[in-house]
Amino acid sequence: MKTNKRYTIIALMAAAAALFAVGCKEQAASSTSASESEASSAPVSNTVKIAYPNWAEGIAMTHLIKGVIEDKLGYDVELTQADPGTIYTSLANGGEDIMIDAWLPNTHKSYWDKYGENLEDFGPVYGYGVTGLVVPAYMDVNSIEDLNGIADELDGKIVGIGTGAGIYANTNKAIDTYDLKLEQIASSGPAMTAALQKAIEAKQPIVVTGWKPHWMFSRFDLKVLKDPQGVYPIDAVKVVGREGFAKDYPDLAQLFINYSLTEAQLLDLMDAISEAGSSANPDDVARDWMARNEPLVGSWLPN
Repeated sequence: MKTNKRYTIIALMAAAAALFAVGCKEQAASSTSASESEASSAPVSNTVKIAYPNWAEGIAMTHLIKGVIEDKLGYDVELTQADPGTIYTSLANGGEDIMIDAWLPNTHKSYWDKYGENLEDFGPVYGYGVTGLVVPAYMDVNSIEDLNGIADELDGKIVGIGTGAGIYANTNKAIDTYDLKLEQIASSGPAMTAALQKAIEAKQPIVVTGWKPHWMFSRFDLKVLKDPQGVYPIDAVKVVGREGFAKDYPDLAQLFINYSLTEAQLLDLMDAISEAGSSANPDDVARDWMARNEPLVGSWLPN
């Protein structure tokens, strides 16, 4: 009986040891799995690279979301200003992470056709982007077709922005479509608005390439000329990113999907940045706007 009892105890001890070993293996496997999960969900870098064009709405939307990302989610943001062609190329090559000011599906169609398969679309920040030829309201023209009648008064020119902008290409198309006796003069967004303001102050005729949303429509009495041939399309102003961004930064991807502004909100922000002047830091203006619109900002944050 003693011998049988001794064998029973030994067997129980062996079974307990086996169970302990299995438990250790399971705990180790669970720990490894958790570590792998944490590693897979961790961002590839704490710095997010955002590129944007030198356009009023791009400046405003980009500096605003920079403040949100840094102050609410704890990332660093590196900003680069460039023309759209350069930005799309860099996104497709992985040199930049995000662009906030993609006019799609029409104005930037040539860029999307070329690079779209290597990009991710996070949806619109603003859903009704209008482009076209713009004049002060005191001018007696209402359609693009009317411009040839005042070509001499306009010195034969349309004041444009950068040659890489979709509106620049569409304006050259409009010149051909309407057989305009005008030439588009390339400049930049700020140079175009400066020329517009100077002409308005002198109550002189001028036609510029313009778009909504833009602070100039809240500051000046303007009209977008009718476009019966449909040269200038309606677009959404979207966030696009490099391929793989959502996988690398799922929380930021959700933020960009949620990011949305009405025309009134965007104009208010653009006005604040414009009125602060070139000596002010747009980051500071954007953060002040964030503080005044905390419930809206909170609605964008990922759960």
